[in-house]
Amino acid sequence: MTESFTQHYHQRTKYNPETLAQKSTGLDWSLQPSPYKEYKIGASFDLKLYLQQEARSQTDQWWKRLSLFLLCSYGLTAKISTTVAPLYLRAAPSAGGLYPAEVYLISRGRGLLPPGLYNYQPRDHSLIHFWESDVWSALQAACFQHPAIEHTELALVTTAVFFRSAWRYQDRAYRRICLDTGHLLGNLELSGSINGFRPCLIGGFHDQAMDELLYLDREREGTITVLPLLDLEDHLPASEDFPTALPSPTVTDFPDLPDQQLLSHCHAVTSMSEYLPPPEPNPVADKYNFPFCLKVSTLGPPISWENNAFLDGLEDAILQRRSTRSYTSGNLSFDQLLALLDFTYQPQNYIDTGLDEGPDYFDLSLIQTFIAVSGIDGLEEGCYHYSPAIQELRQIRFKNFRRELHYLCLGQELGRDAAVTIFHTANLQQSIERYGDRAYRYLHLDAGHLGQRLNLAATRLGVGVSGIAGFFDDQVNEVLGIPPDEAVLYITTLGQPQN
Repeated sequence: MTESFTQHYHQRTKYNPETLAQKSTGLDWSLQPSPYKEYKIGASFDLKLYLQQEARSQTDQWWKRLSLFLLCSYGLTAKISTTVAPLYLRAAPSAGGLYPAEVYLISRGRGLLPPGLYNYQPRDHSLIHFWESDVWSALQAACFQHPAIEHTELALVTTAVFFRSAWRYQDRAYRRICLDTGHLLGNLELSGSINGFRPCLIGGFHDQAMDELLYLDREREGTITVLPLLDLEDHLPASEDFPTALPSPTVTDFPDLPDQQLLSHCHAVTSMSEYLPPPEPNPVADKYNFPFCLKVSTLGPPISWENNAFLDGLEDAILQRRSTRSYTSGNLSFDQLLALLDFTYQPQNYIDTGLDEGPDYFDLSLIQTFIAVSGIDGLEEGCYHYSPAIQELRQIRFKNFRRELHYLCLGQELGRDAAVTIFHTANLQQSIERYGDRAYRYLHLDAGHLGQRLNLAATRLGVGVSGIAGFFDDQVNEVLGIPPDEAVLYITTLGQPQN
């Protein structure tokens, strides 16, 4: 297969120990972009009013559900003082605290929100109604008449402001933008379950039409996902038949671009302008099932998410989650590892708690999971492949990788001191054969979604956790024994947090 542009982009944006220092540039802090979007016109809907007061009517209850849904998805959760300006953390983590994602609501106008376009303002937890006309038919057209849109009155759209991440991470920022949006998708899914909404994930849409519908500056920002919000209190049809991922063309004829132009071109070539039918379901291959390797069952009891009320523990985890800055090098228990994997990969075990047993992803059959074990009680050190379908760990390499992980994670002590490090990978060529260049978005969005479920499970268990999107790409494969055609998408470290 001829190299596609996204394969070219991935290769060009790899970190390599010989070239990383050459590409590094000092940051001009005076140019650091604001993580907030401002609108000079529009009516404001204050959502803070509904967080504390008792809901005395169905109307109040609906507003309270919507307010909590947005707060637990992307709201501000903490304030950190810095020498420059306070840093406000959000419910969804973001590389460098840059928060490239924006959240919009589109209302059909049949419910409590008047028709039109709304931007969610995390800084003061409000909605800005910046366009008052009916745009629902335009939304349906842009999403190729996706059936979920017909069954709901409200849709949520995530977009990305590219420079917010590119200011620091340059061309590689597109990877981080999609991973950060994946974190947000994980929150939207779980916060929806808590508050009675079912987000239906749409990855295939007419990009230019969606951007124009939202009045985006296409040179600086773009639509990433669309999510019609089914209100579970309306007993709407199940969404299992709603497609999430559509293919795009594969671009193999592209110019020789200089650095600083790769990101925008990557977003452009992964865009869609016409409907292409989804591929046939992809059977999940049972990989790395070698006859003589160590195999360990990961069956275990699910995490309990109840505190004083149903799912209170999950809401607390979303609002209290923080990225761990350092680990003690101490071990985690084997039961903790089982619980982390169970919540992340086995959603069917949580249907009794009110969570969705089939949360939307784009195509998890394309994602592989490798686990480097450095300190798990009762589990031999080494690199394992995890099979979610079989719920089994399969050892593919025997070794303590602490020193190598320190190096692979660009000298971050998180890699060295973590008890376990989880790698999400994908075969880019096979993924592009299924979904064209748009597969590059889907893979990183799904990896970020899985990473956020790990974040929340770790928070509930008192385990330290931190995602890493900066690593020496090819060297990860070499050190861990991962096949070279598996592109590393994301790393999540877990361990005993340093107090």
